[in-house]
Amino acid sequence: MSKPTIAIIGASSDRQKFGNRCVRAYASVGYDVYPVHPRESSIEGHVAFPSLASVPVAALDRVSLYLPPAVALQVLPELQQKSIGEVWFNPGVDSPEVIARARELGLPVVVGCSIVDVGVNPHQLES
Repeated sequence: MSKPTIAIIGASSDRQKFGNRCVRAYASVGYDVYPVHPRESSIEGHVAFPSLASVPVAALDRVSLYLPPAVALQVLPELQQKSIGEVWFNPGVDSPEVIARARELGLPVVVGCSIVDVGVNPHQLES
């Protein structure tokens, strides 16, 4: 049986940022993790991809966003190009405008902390 998959858009090599904590949390519970960051080649030992389009799988169980709302609005159309089970809009990216646009595009919107959803306390991942 294959592992569940997640792309983390806005993943970070800074261990204090939630985009990094998400990479570690999902890896710790058995997901295949695909960090997405335009300037990183590796995050927490995982190959990082410059865009969602460059992630080498056609379908993802989840995508988790850690972006400023203005950037998220630019990325949303790219999400339509993949088969995605859930798109998680974490605190900070969950502006009404972003959520409304995601729904207009027909994306499977989930608003909440994707780290907490897999049973990990993000504050226990501080370093």
